[in-house]
Amino acid sequence: MKSERKIFILDTSVLLYDKTSIHSFPNSDVVIPLVVLDELDRFKEKSGILGEYARYVNRFLDDLRVDGSLHKGVSIADGQTIRVEINHCKNVPQGLDEKAADNRIIAVAHELSKCENQKVVVITKDINFRVKCDALEIESEDYYKDKILLDQDQVYGGQITIFESTDTVNKLYSDGSINISDLDKEVTLYPNQYIIMKSYEDSSSSFLGVVSGEKIIHLTCNIWDALSVSPRNKEQKFALDLLTRDDIPLVTMTGIAGSGKTFLTLMAALSGLNKKKYDRIIITRSIQTVGKDIGYLPGTIKEKMNPWIAPIIDNFRHAFKDTAYFELMRDKGQIEVAPMSFIRGRTFNNSFLIVDESQNSTIHELKTVITRIGENSKIVLLGDIEQIDTPYIDTLSNGLTVVTEKFKNESLAGHITLIKGERSKLATLASRVI
Repeated sequence: MKSERKIFILDTSVLLYDKTSIHSFPNSDVVIPLVVLDELDRFKEKSGILGEYARYVNRFLDDLRVDGSLHKGVSIADGQTIRVEINHCKNVPQGLDEKAADNRIIAVAHELSKCENQKVVVITKDINFRVKCDALEIESEDYYKDKILLDQDQVYGGQITIFESTDTVNKLYSDGSINISDLDKEVTLYPNQYIIMKSYEDSSSSFLGVVSGEKIIHLTCNIWDALSVSPRNKEQKFALDLLTRDDIPLVTMTGIAGSGKTFLTLMAALSGLNKKKYDRIIITRSIQTVGKDIGYLPGTIKEKMNPWIAPIIDNFRHAFKDTAYFELMRDKGQIEVAPMSFIRGRTFNNSFLIVDESQNSTIHELKTVITRIGENSKIVLLGDIEQIDTPYIDTLSNGLTVVTEKFKNESLAGHITLIKGERSKLATLASRVI
């Protein structure tokens, strides 16, 4: 009979995704194949989060050597042990390349499953690796620590439709607010959640509101008039409210391509700059290509970042008919483009920070950015969780989704999902049918 204690074999992708994963398997035996250390060694000199995580794991394992032999296994907190296992190339299944790291990890799993009286599980963020393991009858799993364990249609959208009596709807219009406890039906609401209230007695009677403390207040903000922006649907109204409220420093916004995420955010940022609420606008994003990479780009950091901020420049062109205003503000330091890999260690005070395409970032990368926010600043995370280009993350494990879910109970944060595309009929159709 096998022991209840399990052996978890960690792939390089897990350690580079979350450096704390090495601590995350209590009452279990964690095995790190030697080939994984070899792969980590190739990342330790890199700048950014990958290099940091590789160095962290290397230092942690080096410190463990004081407490015992990594070959035999060293005990750490929560009943966990960690050991390094040599590669068993002779056990690489026939037909697989013995030099490939994944196949050598498979060989380790094969060897341990024969010799150990424990269940052996390979943990990897690599989908193809998990498929190979399944084909070879080796148990494997994704790393679930950060993944949102919900169905995709259950992910928080920032708004809710509720049905009340006509009297309740009329009371909201007359008084401007209502206590949540006075609603006809009990409903779970979150801070800064937007309410579409309809009468179940009269379909023409409806109301738009927002949760504020223990109340629902009438959404009467006309800030879009000052921005010279006309919201085209209720979700855009909700978005503009979030983007212009000083009491919400963290905004997450998702939506299909062409739904107005970047344009509305940019207009709100420019309005805040003109009103002296902010000193500068910071724009950053994950450097992840769609399709094949074009390789390293020549030039200064400014020149290297130009292709990545083209969507921002396009929105300036749409709003002001040319890009001269953007270049002028950039030259004056009112707009700064900051590569995400260079964010660590900085502090952004009196700033409006826009993180575009944040669905391509891990939760650990976004945590690094969010923790840079100082006083009198606002950060907006934008993205389409249906368009993820980064390996090892998906709709439910990308940083944007995780931040949205983790902050939905916090009064300092707000979220809205833009549902309708406004770029063109073709763009909206393509988002829906392809």
